Amino acid sequence: MKFLTNEKLTIVGAGGMIGSNMAQTAAMLGLTPNICLYDVYGPGLEGVWEEMRHCGFEGVNFTYTTDVKEAFEGAKYIISSGGAPRKQGMTREDLLKGNAGVAEELGKNIKTFCPDVKHVVIIFNPADITGLITLIWSGLKPEQVTTLAALDSIRLQSELAKHFNVNQSEVTNCRTYGGHGTDMAVFASTASISGTPLLDLVGTDKLSKEEWAEIQKKVVAGGSHIIELRGRSSFQSPSYVSVKMIEAAMGGEEFTWPSGRYSTAEGFDHIMMAQEVTITKDGAIVKELKGTEEEMADLRSSYAHLCDLRNEVIELGAIPAVEKWAEINPNLK
Repeated sequence: MKFLTNEKLTIVGAGGMIGSNMAQTAAMLGLTPNICLYDVYGPGLEGVWEEMRHCGFEGVNFTYTTDVKEAFEGAKYIISSGGAPRKQGMTREDLLKGNAGVAEELGKNIKTFCPDVKHVVIIFNPADITGLITLIWSGLKPEQVTTLAALDSIRLQSELAKHFNVNQSEVTNCRTYGGHGTDMAVFASTASISGTPLLDLVGTDKLSKEEWAEIQKKVVAGGSHIIELRGRSSFQSPSYVSVKMIEAAMGGEEFTWPSGRYSTAEGFDHIMMAQEVTITKDGAIVKELKGTEEEMADLRSSYAHLCDLRNEVIELGAIPAVEKWAEINPNLK
């Protein structure tokens, strides 16, 4: 099998459902023969390692360890789902306190054991905040750390395809921006249905304003709906999408769905949020974000909510005050 790279990919939280699916997806896509599985729970981790061996992937060398130093040393790419999962009735924000500590430890481990890592993808919720914390403590550049935000935009694509009864691929350029939570901004102005701009359809007999509002609600609640249906948090879709993100960072197919990235844009600064981003081997490159006046107002509201969460983790002590970030990570001046 031909691989994109021979460099080490470490999957954090590999003993869980998301992590194990990421391991399998990375091997199926032929990203690298060098995949390290890391988790603190040894028996589950070894079980995943055994299962990956039983798949018989040609040329892939899976290793596993509960030792963070062994897992991180030499890693050039990291995907982390290593936080607590969301359970029924919980919001992403409910996970804030515990997972903020996990993110702080992750960032410090990166700085200590693999400061030359090329790209890190953060999945565990609330991903905007855990990604921000990881970036601050890791010392990495903003373009080297991204969070899983594309899932919301893909859920919008799915809901629109169901409504119009078309193939999902016929629904293009779906975009949600801001937070990966209940306050995300769901845009209509970017999307098209079989070539027809969505804005031309909203308010017509094909998509009433009430129906569009309901679709927006379904997108926001997409993760909760999976929990209601399956009794557990999503694992297949975040696994696949996050591996596609790291594939792009390795030099594979560009990833053009919105991603969570540190923002320095005027009016949206010192935060990690979903933006118009393209991921390539050069990192996560921010592009111009455009929307209607109403959509941009929704984005500002989402940003304000993220700032509240950021300030909450500052009070918790997971990160210092904004003006002190550059003392820890000079790339955040």
